[in-house]
Amino acid sequence: MAEIVRMPKMSDTMTEGVMAKWHKKVGDKVKSGDVMAEVETDKATMDLESYWDGTILYIGVEEGKAVPVDAIIAVVGKEGEDYKAALDAEGGADAAKAEQPAEEKPVAAKEEAAPAAAGLTDADIEKMGVTVIRMPLLSDTMTEGVIAEWHKKVGDKVKEDDILADVETDKATMEVMGYAEGTLLHIGVEKGQAAKVNGIMAIVGPEGTDISAILKQGDAPVKAAADQKSDAPVAEKAAPVAAVAEEAPAASGSDRVKASPLAKRIAKDKGIDLAQVAGSADGGRIIKKDIENFKPAAAAASSAPSSAPAAEKAAPVIPQYVGEVKFTEKPVSQMRKVIAKRLAESLFTAPHFYLNISIDMDNAMAARTAINSVAPVKVSFNDIIIKAVAVALKQHPAVNSSWLGDKIRFNEHTNIGVAMAVEDGLLVPVVRFADGKSLSHISAEVKEYGQKAKAKKLQPADWEGSTFTVSNLGMFGIDEFTSIINSPDGAILSVGAIQQIPVVKNGAVVPGNVMKLSLGCDHRVVDGATGAAFLQTLKGLLEEPIRLLV
Repeated sequence: MAEIVRMPKMSDTMTEGVMAKWHKKVGDKVKSGDVMAEVETDKATMDLESYWDGTILYIGVEEGKAVPVDAIIAVVGKEGEDYKAALDAEGGADAAKAEQPAEEKPVAAKEEAAPAAAGLTDADIEKMGVTVIRMPLLSDTMTEGVIAEWHKKVGDKVKEDDILADVETDKATMEVMGYAEGTLLHIGVEKGQAAKVNGIMAIVGPEGTDISAILKQGDAPVKAAADQKSDAPVAEKAAPVAAVAEEAPAASGSDRVKASPLAKRIAKDKGIDLAQVAGSADGGRIIKKDIENFKPAAAAASSAPSSAPAAEKAAPVIPQYVGEVKFTEKPVSQMRKVIAKRLAESLFTAPHFYLNISIDMDNAMAARTAINSVAPVKVSFNDIIIKAVAVALKQHPAVNSSWLGDKIRFNEHTNIGVAMAVEDGLLVPVVRFADGKSLSHISAEVKEYGQKAKAKKLQPADWEGSTFTVSNLGMFGIDEFTSIINSPDGAILSVGAIQQIPVVKNGAVVPGNVMKLSLGCDHRVVDGATGAAFLQTLKGLLEEPIRLLV
């Protein structure tokens, strides 16, 4: 009997899924456990496995299309079986749509679509022998990607493991491979331009293939149709760009060297001069493995002769007039775009209010000294604050809550987001179940997140699922500040510096060490008295740190 395959719910917040890629086509045999397709959810791209043995009789969703959870996406059964009966038994809109599958009526489809040439199915494209390369979903918040660099041009031969382009997302700059062999027939997005996720980046196939029908189906940028009147003009336009890149001198630093953005970033972090690195990719381009395999001692001798001319070229530029108006503009990065969007949504959607309190840190400072004398890793004040916040949240679940529109979620677990500044913005990795972890464990985890954040190696699982956020600018000498809530969290704690100031103790003015905290609350879930009670508990834990060990 034919089995109906529906869109599964792959995350708690998922309402629909985008069919990123089909790994099987109508007529293919499948076994239980085979990966049928890749589905993009609101969190990540996940594999869709078959739970049946048989033949794929019907595919109802094209690649790049979104369908709601529980909608029919395919039918699996015995070869030649009439699956329409199974679809009819389901009833509703899905069954109605199933009456016109592209695979079932190829003759009619071709007759109707011939004038417009817009009815191509995945099977038709596969018969042409071409591969459509789309903008991949490289992070959970990514909606578009900017082409930072093309490493191939129209007309070039490509192999499966060739890097086609560098794509800048909201999280990092990543290299994109085509996983296809043939000739690069079309580039749909110019360098520096953005493409939506699933938009056509490029098309690879046999040289001379007519791809006009594919481009007419949409998904490609507006300029793509004009660019594809013939392959030759495109190749001619691309050639001067490649020539400029090759002629650029590689003498005065990483800006003038042919290297992938990932290689540049790693080289910068390691303090490696790219002018000393030999590139192994096409045209001497430096890629990640060249940086990882670089040995400074071996390169010193070879780079010495070229250093003198470089120094002569690097003459300082003196402004013609004193007070000359000068500025530099650069495009907004994908990370900064997402930060701007999410913080604006939080600030203008959640009604913020702030509560401030001062903490006597004398005992905390003494406790930290004692802890670090025996701890396997150095514990910071920030680690102590994270632990204290997690313990306090267990006593005040209303502060550990989230606004979900028609309901409020009171989290029983304490996942503390730790705001970290990186070169292009801000990332918030999460210390999970922090109330049950030792200070040494928290310290080691935060240090690891810091290294991964700096190298842009954090994964979606590292920054998802926070219930409360801590933002500490005290380490930068800031006395006190307020923060925007990291939605959907219900609150955020801003931590200032520890200041040595005069305080009154037992009726006498004595030197003291005081730290100011500011609690930002979403008034939809946290009331003033609730937030104040949480801060009083937190104050008690920090002023008597021994309570954290009980």
